[in-house]
Amino acid sequence: MSEASVAVHADADLLAQAVAARLLVKLLDAQADRGEASVVLTGGRIAAAVYRAVATLPARDAVDWSRVDVWWGDERFLPAGDPERNETQARAALLDVVPLNPARVHPMPASDGPAGNDPEAAAAAYADELARAARPGHATLPHFDVLMLGVGEDGHVASVFPEHPVHYETRPVSAVRGSPKPPPMRTTLTLPAINTAEEVWLVAGGADKARAVGMALAGAGPVQLPAAGVHGVGRTRWLLDRAAAADVPARLRSLR
Repeated sequence: MSEASVAVHADADLLAQAVAARLLVKLLDAQADRGEASVVLTGGRIAAAVYRAVATLPARDAVDWSRVDVWWGDERFLPAGDPERNETQARAALLDVVPLNPARVHPMPASDGPAGNDPEAAAAAYADELARAARPGHATLPHFDVLMLGVGEDGHVASVFPEHPVHYETRPVSAVRGSPKPPPMRTTLTLPAINTAEEVWLVAGGADKARAVGMALAGAGPVQLPAAGVHGVGRTRWLLDRAAAADVPARLRSLR
């Protein structure tokens, strides 16, 4: 059973700093244990702030970035370099300023990439890339030390939206058509793939996230609220600011 915890920080800036510090520690611990580390990135305003914070922390230089694998939980199916792509955001905030091995950075395909303007083909191509890096004993997925997720106002995570058909997808990667949040075409890890991560971190800031966070922690159904259906194999962390935690019962909170 995954161990769950809720940490609440005073505001969004402190939340981003705390998540950045926690991420560096996790990467260092993974490298000490396994000789390498693997992280799955997300997008959004808090994620960008976390990546910028990682880039400024002195401890970033303790990580051997050449032995870090970088994956994405979902992507907007847009041309390479489009500012709305999660990859573009992450590269500008962090990835272009640390000495990563380019062969270990695994963005989801762009709409002008080798898979062409077909999100199903792009999803299949990413599934193949994951399978090529699969850990021993698992046919389709590598080891994910930490998988980061934002939480949408409607409770979506990655590009798994409430009551969307992708919720029922069993393959590790799925195309998303008709996304209720633009752009309408996306690619995403599915819930079964997300839930193979050693740790899943749900990071949310702002009062607009409070209802979804509160409902997820109260045990809402995962079809109606996908954030309620994700968990790490070893640990599930909810990392929140006070505004996002407004509807979380006091007994669940660890204030920072």
